Amino acid sequence: MHEIDLLVIGGGINGAGIARDASGRGLRVLLCEQHDLAAHTSSASSKLIHGGLRYLEQREFGMVRKALGERETVRRQAPHLVHPLRFVLPWEPHLRPRWMLRVGLWLYDHLGQRSPAFPASRSLQLHADALGSWLSPHLQQAFSYADAQVDDARLVVLNALDAAQRGACILTGTRCTGLQQTPTLWRATLEDSDGQTHSVQARTVANAAGPWAGGLLQRMQPGDGSPALRLVQGSHIVLRRPWPDHSACLLQQPDGRVVFLLPFVHDHLLVGTTDTDYRGDPARCSVLPSEVDYLCAAANRYLREPIHATDVVWQFAGVRPLLADADPQAAKLSRDYRLQMQGGGAPAVHVLGGKLTTYRVLAEEALDLLSTHLPGMGPAWTAHGDALPGSDWGDAEAALARLQAHAPWLPADLARRWAGAYGSRSAQLLEGAAARADLGEDFGGGLHAREVAWLQQHEWARTAEDVLWRRSKLGLRLDAAQVAHLQAWMQGRIPFPRKGL
Repeated sequence: MHEIDLLVIGGGINGAGIARDASGRGLRVLLCEQHDLAAHTSSASSKLIHGGLRYLEQREFGMVRKALGERETVRRQAPHLVHPLRFVLPWEPHLRPRWMLRVGLWLYDHLGQRSPAFPASRSLQLHADALGSWLSPHLQQAFSYADAQVDDARLVVLNALDAAQRGACILTGTRCTGLQQTPTLWRATLEDSDGQTHSVQARTVANAAGPWAGGLLQRMQPGDGSPALRLVQGSHIVLRRPWPDHSACLLQQPDGRVVFLLPFVHDHLLVGTTDTDYRGDPARCSVLPSEVDYLCAAANRYLREPIHATDVVWQFAGVRPLLADADPQAAKLSRDYRLQMQGGGAPAVHVLGGKLTTYRVLAEEALDLLSTHLPGMGPAWTAHGDALPGSDWGDAEAALARLQAHAPWLPADLARRWAGAYGSRSAQLLEGAAARADLGEDFGGGLHAREVAWLQQHEWARTAEDVLWRRSKLGLRLDAAQVAHLQAWMQGRIPFPRKGL
């Protein structure tokens, strides 16, 4: 039976962040994920690193302050992956008064630390702004502020990769099917995708199972009371429509909600999100036709050229685990998190709620809660420690310049995608290659055999879906026949030896 210091259950952003932090503190860590890394909630977000401007109206000042503090930290940790972005908030006088928006933006500016990457908010005249030509002519005034955009699933993968490089064992396709608490340790049974079971003894457990965390809490601590989480589905739609890469929009809605228009994969537009209470298996959520209609209508209140449901080229939904509250409106539920300790024997920490932006500080707080039970654990380090893998070439533009100098024969589109996804790790991917022919078969969209094999070997990719929708967004480029061919090719390869039990 294998003995470890910490068993992390869940391979989303919080689980990967906890595994990384714990490994860097010298702990023996095992992370198990029943599906793929970022398979659910952590790949179905609005792809933002932000404080959450709209939460000021709900008086979530502490959460916004914490998130704004983390915004710069996360950008510094992965500059090739996290891109500062200008947000434009058109003013509609019948929705919120101008003074209210101005006060909210002033607070947003001052709750977080200022940096050149995130300039202060300001007023705009849309007729004099480049974005004005994309918006309805009736819109005259707006405000701008700064936040950041990120590839959420890749952020999860980089945290898991960093944890593995520091000694953690990362097991995808592996469910925790049994947990038994004793006075000094947890006995866990893990089952992999081949049906093989393994036993593990862990001094501590971190329940970071996202939308499954509440159910796991009740199984680990029976009779704990009412549900800790309320599950809310958030859906997004993607359209193949050019949109300025440097700007996003935050659109107020008559029902009090907001909807984002976001640049996505260079020539696409991402629209989201919704808030719909969800009951059922979080792995089986799907976008509802009513949600597509809502998002189209929300965008069309502001766009010069309307969008339609028939324009949607991709849609995705995820279930957000929000802290349970009596408020009947899902949109008003807190996006903050709670860390709940379980005693009565070997300790466990349950991660309830949270948002993408605050994953690092959440992980730090979770490990600090467990520190008295892990006396050999090192101090907190992630705020000022090493950045994430691939970050040492700088931001995406700097990484692109380095990559083009390293391999001038790479096609420009391919180099740009690799620079933004892998940063300096692109050099590892290219090791031994001197011409495009060395990249192997092109499965479509510039996805070559060399890259797929590398993702299988180094990033736990097991299926075409893993590659096309989480390690990249090339699912937008390949047709059904190409996807089937890719899947067959991946299945035909000899499975790579993964670090396991």
